[in-house]
Amino acid sequence: MAALDIASQNLDDIALVDIVPGLAEGEALDISHRISEIGIDVEVKGSTDYATLRGCEVVVVTAGLARKPGMTRMDLLGKNAGIIASVAREVAKNAPDSIMLVVTNPMDAMTYVALKASGFPKGRVLGMGGVLDLSRFKYILASRLGVSRSSIDTIVIGEHGESMVPVASHTYVGGVPLTSLMKDEEIVQAIEDTRKSAADVIAKKGATIFAPGNAIARMVRAILWDRKEIVPCSTLLEGEYGLNGICIGVPAVLGSGGVERVLEIKLTDRERDMFNRGADTLKEAVASLPPL
Repeated sequence: MAALDIASQNLDDIALVDIVPGLAEGEALDISHRISEIGIDVEVKGSTDYATLRGCEVVVVTAGLARKPGMTRMDLLGKNAGIIASVAREVAKNAPDSIMLVVTNPMDAMTYVALKASGFPKGRVLGMGGVLDLSRFKYILASRLGVSRSSIDTIVIGEHGESMVPVASHTYVGGVPLTSLMKDEEIVQAIEDTRKSAADVIAKKGATIFAPGNAIARMVRAILWDRKEIVPCSTLLEGEYGLNGICIGVPAVLGSGGVERVLEIKLTDRERDMFNRGADTLKEAVASLPPL
């Protein structure tokens, strides 16, 4: 879905790589047929050969086992770490100047794996999570407030998982603080429902597809067009938010260099506690990884 969104927005040519013979080629043809009808001339090609990635500016990594009903994102840690390390090395070999956007769960931990395995500078390996999570938070808030989704300006940071932090203290509805429009218990419930959103979709249809595809395309656009757009993404922290040596979701400036700057925002005590809880989970995850 991400490739279709990127192609439909006419962002750039696309190369798809998959180990399953014929799958990437078939997807490339299907997408090409779709965009041809509406006059988009983006070239989409597919292959099983990583050499197809040569010259790519952005590489989106979705390889690995998908989350199943009843699983947490962290349940996939051991299974996907080896896969992501192998893919990251191939990306570094065939697209050494690219920016790597990691989607595979547990996303923050896999971003760390990809960073270490690739040897890329920290700004050129980032993870997708916050943009997806904020889309779910916006949906829930708009539904409960009875307003247009376009009126809501919010951000979600922290671990892309059960400890994610929808930042209510920095959420505005048409410029009005959310905290003046909803009671505290209503905000707490909206946050909890946001954390459960992915599991609900997976339980009902088996996988999340459309919302992640949109989130990926938005981040790719910010990088390719050097938009200097502030979006939440997972990146390696080196002192920011009092943390070192883990990748976790924070507000960042995205441009042609990837993550060009991390922004620190003031959090409430409750938001900070949840952010640190997610950080502790990720520290444990990183500590349990085999040598990369």
